[in-house]
Amino acid sequence: MVPAGFGLVGCGQKNNNANPSTTGAGASTSTTAGSTTAQFQIGNMLNYGSFGTTADLDCGDGKSLNVGGSNNTLTVKGTCSSVSVGGADNKITFDKIDKQLSVVGLNNTITYKSGDPKVENLGQGNAINKG
Repeated sequence: MVPAGFGLVGCGQKNNNANPSTTGAGASTSTTAGSTTAQFQIGNMLNYGSFGTTADLDCGDGKSLNVGGSNNTLTVKGTCSSVSVGGADNKITFDKIDKQLSVVGLNNTITYKSGDPKVENLGQGNAINKG
């Protein structure tokens, strides 16, 4: 699961405006000028890679989520089956994570409101909280 996130980080499209956009993966995003974002869905897996963005994502009812990048602020609605986060200085809030949460990277702040996932903190300086 984790290596796919690192492959996402460098690909995407350049967005030179600060207007919110909606992608086919069911998430609306607000990006800052000059940011690069890649977002796509394969089967039941949402993949999101970006640098310096604020975005709302939706796991719906049981999709998995793979996040790569740095300095992002993400709000994830719905119930994520499993989540993998790679990168640094991301702030991500989840409604619910069911099965697994893996965090690789540095200084990420992850909060999930409900669920009882198996948590793997494989990086340094990460804060993972339920609440």
